[in-house]
Amino acid sequence: MTLALHVCRYCDRLITEPEDAVPVGYELGTSGSGWIVWAHSQHPLLPGPDATPRNILAHILITRALQPDD
Repeated sequence: MTLALHVCRYCDRLITEPEDAVPVGYELGTSGSGWIVWAHSQHPLLPGPDATPRNILAHILITRALQPDD
């Protein structure tokens, strides 16, 4: 049996103790199934990273890619 290693979604550190891992959500995959999001037992209610800057950048890059070259 292999031990599954999890990374805390709040602090991005490895969760070394299995009893310290708490599932906090599920993230959908773009091709296939998704995965469970984990956190340390002291971090589950803390907010994750703000996705707004990433979403804005994605919209800008998509818009530029779809515009014809002048």
